[in-house]
Amino acid sequence: MSDMFENAMNLNHRLDSLRAEHRELDDAISRLCLAPDEDELAVRRLKKRKLIVKDRISIIERTLGPETQA
Repeated sequence: MSDMFENAMNLNHRLDSLRAEHRELDDAISRLCLAPDEDELAVRRLKKRKLIVKDRISIIERTLGPETQA
């Protein structure tokens, strides 16, 4: 039972980290889009990374159950 609890705690920690990264990516994308000399390639890369992070968040949320979705 201890291993299951530890695994859930690790997943919750990872989920928190991914959510923070997702917010940071969203902020970075917003800042880049407001810049007059917007770097389109950088924006596309950040958006792709943001989608990957969102997919990982979804996988962990499904693994942990509905009570983790915020």
